[in-house]
Amino acid sequence: MYPDEFEYHSADSVESAVSLLAENPEAELIAGGHSLLPTMKSGLASPDALVDISGVDGLEGVERDGDSTRIGAMTTYAEVADDDQFWEDATVVAETAGEIGDRQVRNRGTVGGNIAHADPASDLPGAMLAADATVHVHGPDGGVEVPHEDGDTASGYVKKPSPSSGYAMVGVAARLTLDGDSVADARVAANGVMDHGTRLSGAEDALEDETLDADAVEAAGAAAGDDLDEYMVMEDQQASAEFRLQLLSVYTERALEKVGERAGAL
Repeated sequence: MYPDEFEYHSADSVESAVSLLAENPEAELIAGGHSLLPTMKSGLASPDALVDISGVDGLEGVERDGDSTRIGAMTTYAEVADDDQFWEDATVVAETAGEIGDRQVRNRGTVGGNIAHADPASDLPGAMLAADATVHVHGPDGGVEVPHEDGDTASGYVKKPSPSSGYAMVGVAARLTLDGDSVADARVAANGVMDHGTRLSGAEDALEDETLDADAVEAAGAAAGDDLDEYMVMEDQQASAEFRLQLLSVYTERALEKVGERAGAL
């Protein structure tokens, strides 16, 4: 299918992009285009105008500053996934970026576009929640700031990919900070279950202050869906809401097992 007609504007700076958006209130930003263009071709989106920010300097790359790393909005998934230091500093983000789509998608799709589009089945929103990332939305230094993990913290991501698209039917990201054998802090988040990336407070509560062992992991998996509104769980041709909740429990356990092994606790 072909998209409806639209005006095209190219921004050469952040200020230019902001001005063009103000002049065209129904416009959409485009960079990699992997999220927006398919929805336009299918008729799910029909913006009057596009503002192309792919030529804006200062929005791409990975920069480390003290105890955090900033990812420019235009940074591709491949840049994050291929950054060896990122695997040390924020494993869950690097691992998730490497799980997105295929090589072609990872070399073109952008971190900022993925988060801003916030497709329920996207991989990064849950990972950013688990990583306690901060999004900066304006300015030449804008992007996503991810705090580094210290020696007592480990993280990871697992997903059940859709066989047709590679998107997450269910994806679970987890980051645990240990105090000895006990879980001092737990951040667990999921994609593909609700209409947005969401924290799994049931799993987090089941873990915190508990010894990280097989029993704790099993209890957290069982509690993963406890605080979710069952009527809001996604249901489509690939999976019923009931099956998604079953997948959520299983993949929460798998994510925690991976993180526990990385932390040397399991």
